[in-house]
Amino acid sequence: MSEFEVLLSEEQVQARVRELGEAISRDLAGEQVLVIGILKGAFIFMADLVRAMSVPLTVDFMSLSSYGSSTESSGEVRIVKDLEQAVDGKHVLVVEDIIDTGLTLKYLSEILRRRNPRSVRICALLDKPSRRKTEMAADYVGFVIPDHFVVGYGLDFDQRYRNFRDVRILKPSGDGGQEE
Repeated sequence: MSEFEVLLSEEQVQARVRELGEAISRDLAGEQVLVIGILKGAFIFMADLVRAMSVPLTVDFMSLSSYGSSTESSGEVRIVKDLEQAVDGKHVLVVEDIIDTGLTLKYLSEILRRRNPRSVRICALLDKPSRRKTEMAADYVGFVIPDHFVVGYGLDFDQRYRNFRDVRILKPSGDGGQEE
């Protein structure tokens, strides 16, 4: 079995999500916003974030893959599910669970910018700048965290642990490896 250590409590996460929603609403006051959630990890964060926003908005989702079932990014990014709405002329807010190497978000940002949105902003719940492999910064960041593999609040390991209400560090199991 894997062991966990709580990194961010449910209360800390919820308070910060409200603050992010308020900041985004101030910055985009009076504008219609297309909020794009990156599946699967951002779905819980995005649901709470849009409820904390007071601007008119629509939602859509994209799914990108760069991990597989490993705790290390493969470095390859591919679109698994594309948008159903056009972004041309729209204010776009990309909602991501975590910025790690930055490769996925850089790839996604370049794709979205080629589609002629009015603006592209990025909101990430978590940011691990120590892992960057490319220049990438979010416009809105919930928490900057150290280099730990984290799960909960939508983040997973091999599709598990998304349902935790807090963010936890996944520690190796007693046999020295990650739980399979």
